[in-house]
Amino acid sequence: MAASRPDNSPETAALDYDVIIIGAGLSGMYQLYRLRELGLSARVFEAGTGVGGTWYWNRYPGARFDSESYSYGYSFSKELLEEWEWSEHFAGQAETLRYCNHVADKFDLRRDIQFESRVTSAIYQDATRSWRITLESGAQQSCRFLITAIGPLSTPTLPRIEGRDDFRGQSFHTARWPKQKVDFTGKRVAVIGTGATGIQ
Repeated sequence: MAASRPDNSPETAALDYDVIIIGAGLSGMYQLYRLRELGLSARVFEAGTGVGGTWYWNRYPGARFDSESYSYGYSFSKELLEEWEWSEHFAGQAETLRYCNHVADKFDLRRDIQFESRVTSAIYQDATRSWRITLESGAQQSCRFLITAIGPLSTPTLPRIEGRDDFRGQSFHTARWPKQKVDFTGKRVAVIGTGATGIQ
């Protein structure tokens, strides 16, 4: 007599998706495209309200590539390569975000992306050999494979300066710049950091 399988065995466990992807930036969008080609069900969870990843969040004045524009373009589609022309050798943030949206539209990626959905935990379950992820809303989803496409520098770091929490003026982090224009007219402005972002 064959041994019966438990209801939560890998063979019988019902999963929401084959793959869950965290982040709808350049990597996350490409992963979604490729997984569809492989015939797998996939869902992207993105904390922002749109695609683009870095180029969605980093909209500070002067934000642009520090690599040549073409190096950010996808090469999986000849048609995409031929129809898109970068206007600058080092494209600005706005143009790069337009490119990301163009790709999302062209390949109908948004139907498998859930925006304003921040993932707060991802737990691997040995019994079912699957992942259970929890969103900030409390909703849970399960999958066989989990891809984190959030980038290595996606979490902003604030300077540890005494009195920072008591500062009464305006303060902004380049990785979380507001969508509306910031008026610096007549103000004294301090920039902390001299990397590529600070120089821009």
